[in-house]
Amino acid sequence: MALFKKRTVGRPGEWFYCLEHQKVEEGPECPAKNRFGPYTSRAEAERAMETARERDLQWENDPRWHDPDDTRAED
Repeated sequence: MALFKKRTVGRPGEWFYCLEHQKVEEGPECPAKNRFGPYTSRAEAERAMETARERDLQWENDPRWHDPDDTRAED
């Protein structure tokens, strides 16, 4: 008996953004490795790539995730 069942049908109201097909899906139509989500609304899933870019930018500028600047003198 499997510990985890593979869910093949989405729950109503769950939205995903498929990275492979670049489209919004209700329920997980594509494999998890190819999608962002779940989101609570279609509109939220539609802006998944924009949200990812914003979060990447926040992470890149967060000093808690980076070493201090290297202070070596340049030759």
